[in-house]
Amino acid sequence: MLNHFMLSSSTTMLYSYSHLFLVISVSLFFFFSDTQQLETSQTQLLYQLRKQLEYPKPLEVWNNYNGDLCYSPYSTQVIVTCENNSIIELQIVGDILSRISEFDGFPIFNQTLSESFSIDSFVTTLSRLTSLKFLSLVSLGIWGPLPDKIHQLSSLESLDLSSNYLHGSIPSRISAMVKLQVLRLDNNFFNDTVPDWFDSLSNLTILSLKSNHLKGAIPYSICRVKTLNELGASYNQISGVLPDLSNLTSLSVLDLRENQIGSKLPIMPKGLITVLLSKNSFFGEIPQQFTELNQLQHLDLSFNFLQGTLPAALFTLPNISYLNMASNMLIGSLPKNLACSSALSFVDISNNKLTGGLPSCFSSHKKIVKFGGNCLSIEAHGQNLESYCRIKREKSDPGGKFVGLLIGVIGGIVFILVLLSILVIFLHRRCCRRETSVQRLLPKEVQDILPTGLSPEFLASARFISQTTKLGGQDLLKYRLFSIDELKEATNNFDESTCIGEGSLGKVFKGRLESGAYVAIRCLSLLRRDSLRNVKHQLDLLSKLHHPHLVCLLGHCIDIDEQDIFSINRVFLIYEYMSNGNFHTHLSESLEKVPEWSDRLSVLIGTAKAVHYLHTGISPGFFDNRLRANSILIDEHRIAKLSDYGLSIIIEEINRLEEKGERNKSWKKAKLEDDVYSFGFILLQTLVGPKSVDRGDTILLNDMHVRRQVVDPIVLTTCTEESLSVVISITNKCISPEVSTRPSFEDVLWNLQYAAQIQATADGERRFDVTSQQ
Repeated sequence: MLNHFMLSSSTTMLYSYSHLFLVISVSLFFFFSDTQQLETSQTQLLYQLRKQLEYPKPLEVWNNYNGDLCYSPYSTQVIVTCENNSIIELQIVGDILSRISEFDGFPIFNQTLSESFSIDSFVTTLSRLTSLKFLSLVSLGIWGPLPDKIHQLSSLESLDLSSNYLHGSIPSRISAMVKLQVLRLDNNFFNDTVPDWFDSLSNLTILSLKSNHLKGAIPYSICRVKTLNELGASYNQISGVLPDLSNLTSLSVLDLRENQIGSKLPIMPKGLITVLLSKNSFFGEIPQQFTELNQLQHLDLSFNFLQGTLPAALFTLPNISYLNMASNMLIGSLPKNLACSSALSFVDISNNKLTGGLPSCFSSHKKIVKFGGNCLSIEAHGQNLESYCRIKREKSDPGGKFVGLLIGVIGGIVFILVLLSILVIFLHRRCCRRETSVQRLLPKEVQDILPTGLSPEFLASARFISQTTKLGGQDLLKYRLFSIDELKEATNNFDESTCIGEGSLGKVFKGRLESGAYVAIRCLSLLRRDSLRNVKHQLDLLSKLHHPHLVCLLGHCIDIDEQDIFSINRVFLIYEYMSNGNFHTHLSESLEKVPEWSDRLSVLIGTAKAVHYLHTGISPGFFDNRLRANSILIDEHRIAKLSDYGLSIIIEEINRLEEKGERNKSWKKAKLEDDVYSFGFILLQTLVGPKSVDRGDTILLNDMHVRRQVVDPIVLTTCTEESLSVVISITNKCISPEVSTRPSFEDVLWNLQYAAQIQATADGERRFDVTSQQ
């Protein structure tokens, strides 16, 4: 019986374990089946979003990838993060940048998604990602009014829809997204008033609405968002009064630049680090409370209507590094023995009504100080008479003002007439003297047959011209002389429709030669006193310049004065035609491929090589090359080539080629430094985009806290921090106010190549990681 009992017990236990195993197996089956179905559902939604976004280039990393998208190939432009088999983060950064000033709500070819795109359907698809916490869809060409149903993404903690084509009102239902901590809607076309419901978002830390068309005043309700750390609404049309922000105790960044806010400056939170309020209509005095902002690092109140004295204590704030008070109506003087903060590196007090001297602490080599346009007791530096700064703004008699204006106009006219009379007499005498000398210098046969508009040197080369013209496009790159008639035929007599550019150096025309080859023709208008001999010598030097990163100069044409054959009216320079635009355009417009960080470094390195060659590759060197971003042309192979190089030697009024000794050496050094300085601003535009830049921008670049607000988003998403830091450092040195501290172009080139090497190494490691995952 014992054996029977034991056998029975064993059977019962075996049955129990079998039953338990069956229950666990069935449960696991349903659990894993349900999990797999959930993963499939999430994946389907991502592919649906890709289709609705019309297959943006960043999502090409998903092509031919059959694995879990939570572990998709690495990309700086696409991030998918998962938790518990659900997507909690989706970031997609495209390359469709908003570069137009106005948007009428209709799709634009190659700028927005197509007409078939429906933002309503797109948001509906997004709302099915019910666990989504972080959503960033930047520069994807999304257009239309943002629908109210965006609030269905109730789990969102961060929403970034910057650099798209969203317009209309900011949906009020966003106020129901109570978990939202970050809201970024920069660089869109929202054109209604600033919403009055942000206080419903009790967890909001970052609110950024920059570069829209928002109107109205900053609502007082925003002052109740106690968690707010960053408030940005610059480059809008916001007006009215800026409310008292002192209750925002967590606020560290306030950026309201370039609006129409017209009020006195309010009391500010004591924890502020960055305050940017330039180009508004603030008036009255700077509150004394500003001198108590001990955390403040950057303060920009420039281009307002601020009056009263400039508080000296602002310069002594313990953390202040950037202080811009330019273009206000500030009066008074600063103490000579002012103790500036050791952190202060940029000061701009220019274009005010300040008197007295400059504080001794401004003389430090580590500081950039701008103070022109005041009445300071300093020689030169663009200072006004002291009486200018004592003028009071009082109402005057309109009749008296009119009489004074009339007297001024009449006096000006008389003065101009006297000057013109003197000039006519001078020119008449000069022409009489030259007429005699020309008759003696020119052979009689040349005098008799000299055609209109042609120089004797041009006629002497007539046989050479006829021979090279026959070669046409087959010998296009061989330097030669062009006739004025040839250029007129190529440009339809310089018709305005062929003009492709105009600047301080003259117009540029696109021409087609008889051979069918296209050329760019720059017309330089010269002073009559430029001698033919000197200009020919300078053109001969230009013709010898050959470098892979210089636009090829194909030839020239000299148009002389009909009355004085030793004076020149115009010089035409004929270059190879570059059809792919200039670097400034590539930075500022939404092209087929927006240049990423490595592309920009390639352009900068090519340009630096060209300038280094101009300085050292030929004697005498070419130093003042008027470097600008729009002088860097891009060829069909995306290679950078510098144009307009060496033109200063032609348009200079003084023949510097004849200067000798130390004076000539110092001139060359100054011009070399001019090129370094100009190139520094090209570097700056490469970093922040083609907006109007200032030396002060480099101070902001150095601060990690505000760098993200200043640097171009494409740069931020395609660079490594180390590579970016190298370029920022050399940019600072190039535009240093102290000439002696600026680097040589050899140093500039070395640093750019080093930054490119760092970036290439990082990109190679990423590609290796992607390959190994596949």
